[in-house]
Amino acid sequence: MHHHDRMSRWVLLLCVLLVGPVQGQVAEPPASASLQPSVELPAELDRVLRDYEGHWSTGDAEALSALFVDRGLIVSGGNWIRGREAIREAYRIASGPLRLRAIEYSADGAVGFIVGAYGYGETLPVDDVGMFVLTLQRDPSGHWLIVSDMDRGIG
Repeated sequence: MHHHDRMSRWVLLLCVLLVGPVQGQVAEPPASASLQPSVELPAELDRVLRDYEGHWSTGDAEALSALFVDRGLIVSGGNWIRGREAIREAYRIASGPLRLRAIEYSADGAVGFIVGAYGYGETLPVDDVGMFVLTLQRDPSGHWLIVSDMDRGIG
């Protein structure tokens, strides 16, 4: 056996030991939004989430759409849907004990945002099944309304 062949085998063996078997390795599951701790929202922002949860859970598409500005935006089926009437139609599917929690927020003057996670369940805590970003605008009376709602499932 040549010295070169022996060296190649040692290098190969070392690589196998360092890397380990390639087959059968399980991919890491997607990181859950639950790894991000919840933050407490100021009452006026928290109201947006609690109202959204409540109207979703009762299937009240009319009340849900009223949480948005007139020309509000949501994403549905990979497309933008604009306006309260279109949002009301899209949210006719609303049902189930939706739970929203914030992981980041900001509110400065008349604009703000809430980044969070959602899940479903009668009792807290619930497992996160998706993530969302709400952009917000304060109306002249000081009431926060949703400008846009983007969400996606986890995994």
